[in-house]
Amino acid sequence: MSEEPREGPSAAVDPAATTGGRVLTAVYAVFALAAGARSLVQLTTKLDEAPLAYLLSFAAAVVYLVATLALRRSTPRAHRVAVTACSVELVGVLAVGTLSLVATDLFPDQTVWSDFGMGYGFVPLVLPVVGLLWLRRHPPTAPAAGTPQEPV
Repeated sequence: MSEEPREGPSAAVDPAATTGGRVLTAVYAVFALAAGARSLVQLTTKLDEAPLAYLLSFAAAVVYLVATLALRRSTPRAHRVAVTACSVELVGVLAVGTLSLVATDLFPDQTVWSDFGMGYGFVPLVLPVVGLLWLRRHPPTAPAAGTPQEPV
């Protein structure tokens, strides 16, 4: 049985269209662009100096890009992708942040996630937590009646 679409004040609101959703998506987009540009320059000009750090910065940029694209949509699949991206980001920040403090020889240069994102005002540490909390508070919107269901 499909749920009938609601109308009026109780109608489901697309979470991606809320101010919080737009701000969160914009911050992820800025980080995707910044981390991507920085890592591409580093990878093409000085890869031999700190390959792990630069590859991790590129991986961070990819995670930010995936999160940005997933947060723009409110389908169940996009929601799952966004939760996965934010979770991977959080694990990455915690792992790289810890390693950058205890195994400094692995990171001769900074990554986006080094020192738990200290070089970026700890935004990389806070952002996935905010993202996961926002996603938990804004579950995916149900498709309208008669709309084809996306595969699970």
